[in-house]
Amino acid sequence: MEKKAMLLASIIGVVVGVVLVAGFNMTLSYTNTDDFCLSCHNHDIPYQELKATVHWQNKAGIEAGCADCHVPHDFIPKMMRKVAAAKEVYGHFTGIIDTDEKYLAHRDAMKAREIARLKANDSAECRNCHQVGHMDFDSQSALARKQHKKLAAGSTCIDCHQGIAHSPKTEEDDFDF
Repeated sequence: MEKKAMLLASIIGVVVGVVLVAGFNMTLSYTNTDDFCLSCHNHDIPYQELKATVHWQNKAGIEAGCADCHVPHDFIPKMMRKVAAAKEVYGHFTGIIDTDEKYLAHRDAMKAREIARLKANDSAECRNCHQVGHMDFDSQSALARKQHKKLAAGSTCIDCHQGIAHSPKTEEDDFDF
């Protein structure tokens, strides 16, 4: 009788574990969707900016969403970013950034935090898609080739591409890629 109880408890434990892991993974996947991001960033400003960039529409048909640039792919950094992003959710629900006007008032500080994060992790999210070793330097403009070769010497993507997806690009952001 004791063996049957242990077997039943083990089976129940495995089933509960599988359900919890599946639920966790589904929740994690959902919180990486543009729909989820935009449910708190209830203004359309950053999304419309993204849609006006090469990260949205391009020759290769590759579409980057919010999480592609703002959430690391590796598990531990991803979890750390999710915890840090709770500050933005808190800001929405407490009324700190719940309107376009309030969002724009805090935009520079949020952008500075994100740029600092990307500099600190060597633009890991950029490098998930853009591999320097696979770049065809010969097909790039002279300026792009020069800048991209600096990546091997310690520069990182965000050093040059700070305005690539959201705020309007400046002349220094305007490389001919």
